Amino acid sequence: MRLILILVGVGLATGVMAGLMGVGGGIIAVPAMVFLLGLTQHRAHGTSLAIIVLTATASALNYGRYGNVNLQLAAELAVGTVVGSYLGAKLMNRVPAKDLRRAFGAMVIVVGVMMIWTGMSGFLTGVQ
Repeated sequence: MRLILILVGVGLATGVMAGLMGVGGGIIAVPAMVFLLGLTQHRAHGTSLAIIVLTATASALNYGRYGNVNLQLAAELAVGTVVGSYLGAKLMNRVPAKDLRRAFGAMVIVVGVMMIWTGMSGFLTGVQ
């Protein structure tokens, strides 16, 4: 029963974050699968990508309902994204779990700082 509650909770948090912030849920799902469910770093990354297919589809359909999807831009970006994702997944299998975990954490921190910094500079200058 405890495992089911953890799975439902992680799934709910992942889905809400994916739909609300467009983060794909990986920021929630990967650490949760590693630290709460005991998956290896590599398996958590792969499983997160499988989850993201479904959460991204559900979120994109809902955003599209309100006219908040630029399909042309999405198609153009998808070309490089698909190739880059394939190459990144191949590379991931050669990176030790400890290094993968550190890179993931560093990326989350850098992106968070950039978002806070640009948000603060926009607030200070009146530009949003």
